[in-house]
This record gives sequence, C-alpha cells and structure tokens, in this order.
Amino acid sequence: MDLRTMTQSLVTLAEDNMAFFSSQGPGETARRLSSVFAGVREQALGLEPALGSLLGVAHLFDLDPETPANGYRSLVHTARCCLAHLLHKSRYVASNRRSIFFRTSHNLAELEAYLAALTQLRALAYYAQRLLATNRPGWLFFEGDEGLTADFLREYVTLHKGCFYGRCLGFQFTPAIRPFLQTISIGLVSFGEHYKRNETGLGVTASSLFTSGRFAIDPELRGAEFERITQNLDVHFWKAFWNITEIEVLSSLANMTSATVRVSRLLSLPPEAFEMPLSSDPKLTVTISPPLAHTGQVGIPPGGTRPRQDSEELCSLVKSEGPRILELRPRPQQTSRSRSLVVHFHGGGFVAQTSKSHEPYLKSWAQELGAPIISIDYSLAPEAPFPRALEECFFAYCWAIKHCALLGSTGERICLAGDSAGGNLCFTVALRAAAYGVRVPDGIMAAYPATMLQSAASPSRLLSLMDPLLPLSVLSKCVSAYAGAETEEHSNSDQKALGMMGLVQRDTSLLFRDLRLGASSWLNSFLEFSGQKSQKTSVPTAGEWWPTSMRRSVSEAALAQPEGPVGTDSLKILTLKDLNLKSSSETSDTPEMSLSVETLGPSTPSDVNFFLRPEDAREEVEAKEGSTKDSSPRVGNAFPEGFHPRRSSQGATQMPLYSSPIVKNPFMSPLLAPDSMLKTLPPVHIVACALDPMLDDSVMFARRLRSLGQPVTLRVVEDLPHGFLSLASLCRETRQAAELCVERIRLILTPPATTPPL
Repeated sequence: MDLRTMTQSLVTLAEDNMAFFSSQGPGETARRLSSVFAGVREQALGLEPALGSLLGVAHLFDLDPETPANGYRSLVHTARCCLAHLLHKSRYVASNRRSIFFRTSHNLAELEAYLAALTQLRALAYYAQRLLATNRPGWLFFEGDEGLTADFLREYVTLHKGCFYGRCLGFQFTPAIRPFLQTISIGLVSFGEHYKRNETGLGVTASSLFTSGRFAIDPELRGAEFERITQNLDVHFWKAFWNITEIEVLSSLANMTSATVRVSRLLSLPPEAFEMPLSSDPKLTVTISPPLAHTGQVGIPPGGTRPRQDSEELCSLVKSEGPRILELRPRPQQTSRSRSLVVHFHGGGFVAQTSKSHEPYLKSWAQELGAPIISIDYSLAPEAPFPRALEECFFAYCWAIKHCALLGSTGERICLAGDSAGGNLCFTVALRAAAYGVRVPDGIMAAYPATMLQSAASPSRLLSLMDPLLPLSVLSKCVSAYAGAETEEHSNSDQKALGMMGLVQRDTSLLFRDLRLGASSWLNSFLEFSGQKSQKTSVPTAGEWWPTSMRRSVSEAALAQPEGPVGTDSLKILTLKDLNLKSSSETSDTPEMSLSVETLGPSTPSDVNFFLRPEDAREEVEAKEGSTKDSSPRVGNAFPEGFHPRRSSQGATQMPLYSSPIVKNPFMSPLLAPDSMLKTLPPVHIVACALDPMLDDSVMFARRLRSLGQPVTLRVVEDLPHGFLSLASLCRETRQAAELCVERIRLILTPPATTPPL
C-alpha cells in the first residue's frame, strides 16, 4: 500500500471511530478514545506531505540504484511502520468496539502510545526537511556552523522519547527482535535502580537484574524510567550495563549455545618493539613500537589448520587465567597452515565489552571460514581515550602479520573485520598501516561502522530518538569519552553518590581529560620513538620499556608541546565543508613513510600526525561564529505553525556536545580523511542496518570511496537494530545478516584470480 492510500485509509477509519465514540455519552473513556482518533487524523494528515517530500528526493542520497538506503528512506519507512500499526489497530477497534470482550483500557493505552510516537515522528520529518534544505546536495550530514549545530542538537534532545521505550518499543524492527528488546529494556531500568542503590552498580548480579516486576507490567513507567536513564546517567553506567554479557554465568550460557572450536586461547602480546618490512621495498624496515598494554583472544576452527600450535613461543604468550584449550579429537603432530588470517576488533562504543562478548559469533566465523581469527582486546575509554585504542590495535595487527605462523596461517590473505566501534578501528588501522608503509590488509569487512564521530546531525541519526540500543545522548557520551572530553559536573543526585569506586573512575577520566591537549604530542612521541629505532637495535625488555615509554608518551609530550604540528598544510584544519569530494590532485598523493629508510628519521613521524592544534580550532570556530551568528536561522523555525511536538519531562539532558578538533582527526573520523588517505585503503565491504542511527556513516563513507574509484560494496539489511551480530542466534533474520558478513569476509580471503563476481 502506498503512503497516500495508507494515510487516506487511516483518516477514514479515524473519523469513523471518532464519530462513534463521540456518540457514546460524556464518559471519560469515550472522550479519550474520541480525542485520540482526532489526534491520529490530525497527525496523519500533517505527516503525509512531509514524508512525500522526503521520498521525492531520497534517491539522490543512495550509493547506487541497486542500494536504495539512506537516513531519509529509513525515516520514511519508520513512519510508515507507525502508520501501518495505527491502521491495523483502528480497523480492529472499528470491528470490535461493540463487543463485550473489547478491552477498552488496553486499546486506549496502545492508541495513545502510538499517537505520541506518530507526533514525534512528524517532528523528525520536519527536522529532516530542515537538514535537506541546509545541506549540500548529496551530503547527509548537517553542515551548519558549529553554533547552529549545537542549537539543533539541544533542541532535538528535548523531544519526548519515553513513548518509544514503552508499548511502542521496537515497533520498527522485525517482530522476532521485539521480545528481546523488551527484556533488555526491563533489565536496563532494573539495573538503573540497582546502580543507584549500589552507587556504582558493582553489587549487581545477573539474577537481580529482572526483579523489578512493575517495569514489566507497566510500559509507561518503563518508558519514563528508560528515558531518564538514557538522558542522565554517565558513561560509567553504560560501561557497566554493556559488560553484563561478560558475567560468568551469562558468558557460560552463551558459550553453551555457540559453536565449538578446537582451540581458544587468551594471549598476552609482549610490549616489545619489532621490525616490519616496507611494502614498497621489503629490504627496508620500520620499527613498530609497543603501546601500553595488549591482550587478544585467538580462535582456531575445529578441523582447521593448526601448525605447531604448542610451540614454546606460543605457549609463552598464553595467559594463565585465560580459557582452557578445548580439544575435540586427537591432536595431529603438524598440519598445513591456512592461507588466511582474520584480525577482528570488537564493538562497544569504545567504552565497553571485550572479545569475550563477541566470542559466540566469532566461533561460528572460524568454523565457516576455516581460518584462524585473532580478536583484539584494546583499552577502553574514558580511562584510555583516543589514540590509545588505535595504537594498540595497530600494534596487534602488525604483530599478527609478523607472527601469522604461530596463529596457524601463512598470511597470504589478511582481512580486518569489526563491528560498530570495531569497524571504525578497521578503517583507521588500515590508514595507519598505509601511512607507515607496511602491509595493508587485503580487505576490510565493517559491520554498521562509525565513521563520523562529530556531533553532527543526519537523517539516520534522528532515529536515535527512538532507538533503544543506541540513543543519541548515549552515543554522544561514548564519543566524548573516547575523545577525552570533559564531562560536565551535574547536580543530579544520582551522580553525586558515586562511592569510592565511582570517584576513582571519575578521577581517572578527569586525569585523561587534563592530558587531552597533549594528545598530539603523545602520538608524535610514539611515532618518534619508532622513527629513532628505524635501524635495528636491541629490543628492550618489558621492565625496561614500560617506565621510559610512559614518561615519554605522557609526561614529556604533555609538558613539551611543540609550537605546532609539522605536516602538510592541506591537513591543517578539516571541516565538513572541506570535503567536497574533490579530486585527489588537491591533496598530497605521496604516502607517508613508504619511500626510503631516510623517511623514517626523527622528522618523519610528524608527517603522519593529523591532530589539530587547539588554537587553530578556536580561531576557526570564532571565525565561523562571527560570520554566521546573526544570519543563521534558528532550529525552532523547522515546525509549521500550530504543530507542537511533545517535550521531555525528564529535565535537561546531560549530553555533552563535544566539538574539539580531535573529532575531526581522520584517524578518529575516517569519513573526514582527505582523498589521498582514502585511496590507500584496500577493498571495503560494509554491512549496515537500514534502521541504524549510524546508517548515514556507512552510506557517506561508501559514496566517498566510490567517487575515488576505490572498490567498495554496501549491503543494507532491513528491520534489524544496530549490533545484530551479537544477536546472530536470536532469529532467522539475524542469522542471515551474520551470514552476509561471513560472505563478505570470504570474498576478501578468496584469491583475486578466483574471486566470483560481486
């Protein structure tokens, strides 16, 4: 049914029901039913033209005609789902309103909830029209000045959200997902209560999460509490909640239902520098210096390749507290190695989870691909902000290439794979490998990746108003934590009583915030350390390296801030308006650190530094504010006269709007990378979700790569939420989406001569 026909049918039914209940006398229930159908009629008539205008231009933002997906389409699809539900419910009421079995209260509550959702969706449609009128043709992200962007987001987050977390929870997703989302929402609000009661939530157990029965039987109460939590609790709460899956009981249950592999080991990589050959000339090498700490989970598929897995060198890396090796059959003395290796980076918003959380689907991948998989546990924000995770993942990637024989692979084909934040790290690790001149992976498979970490609005990010797994305020807190931003101190009583552990967590976060201005020099110090060791020297022991590196990377770098970064002028300041998909001739085409051993000298590392000086950012922002302060239209003009969306009753939203230049760093937001950097990427395969607030990140990144002639594919799955890989065993739709990811990885691991057509 097309949009206009659906709207006309709904309006006709609403008018019929409204007339019926208006004639039922002065009773309160009849009055409310009549009023709700009048509201449905009004909102449907107002929403239809807005959706029609968005549909008329949505095709302009697709990657290609075979991939009809972007935030405008997703917003229209979500509104259609809400209209379809109201149409179904209106027909039911019209057919059963005279029956003695008609549950008046239940149907009234559901109609009122979906009317509230329809009203908020109408507001989102107007916001999308505002973005459409403001942005450059073909660009999905908001391009207003930073002051206007902040105004837009502050206005947007005041909208009421509780209606999407109660009776309407997950209405836009496939029906098989909704019971899971309801369980998660009940667990979240219950965890929130225990978090307050136990100060930091450390006393919460798996059995105590779902004891608050009133949230299960009262959807409105659950929705209001869900909204309060998403708006007001800090990143430490979300870190604790997302790590619930790693509680021993829950992880054991997950492992019981997941695939079984022959070998599963927890390795600890030694913090020792090593040499890597340059891709341009293998006779020359570059030193890969260690980051601060690394662990990784290695999985070898049953019946797969397994050469000398019990060598002394490998056994020396196995952590004693790691999982035991699981053997299903007699162990051969020696078998041939796999030609492939998959290096995996897990998601979790840069603040939570480990490879253990993602182990169930990784085991399935190992079985289906017949290749070893190494999943990297990187340090998490806010205690370890950017570029810590990138440094660790790059070091682990280089170590895996150099020691692929220990992992059961010859290393002929190497794939980087990751989801969400892990997808971001896949791109940035590959960019860093190209900048260093070492081997770039043969391909990247990124599932629903984050490629733009600025607080920029886009049509798909408008969906975060209703997304139970990735609300905008939570996303912003995670990005700010990764960026090392200061979290505002609030007077909310929920955050005052943090307890001793909470104070330690917060003080640690503030410590890294104080050091964020030295982040540029921090990265430079690591690169300079590697540059100074370009000639082979004795590798320091762990005891020798730790104190020296710590002093060099933090203390000296923070106190001895240089006047400014030495690098190409074209990379000095990056903004959205700088990225006009211009030709690569406008930027440097010479990859850094890949020409000769001389380029690895002390002055070279600054060439791969893409940090911006704080003073540059201030000048840029001040200039923009000065030129647009008086002329920029306000966000409030987005709504037509007479329409007023519902506002949140939870008070001011504690959502940091972090606009530091560090989020424009290409190694943090790869969508903002210049053409010359993106051209160094290998073939990219992206699997995104149509209803994911991060969809536009994938679409725009694929469009940029396509415009540069880079090999890229984008597959968009329907009706699934962000994070579907962790739900792979939940239903048929999630299993099919997970199989699509495996198919993309298999394309990368297949040698080019035998690669089937895409």
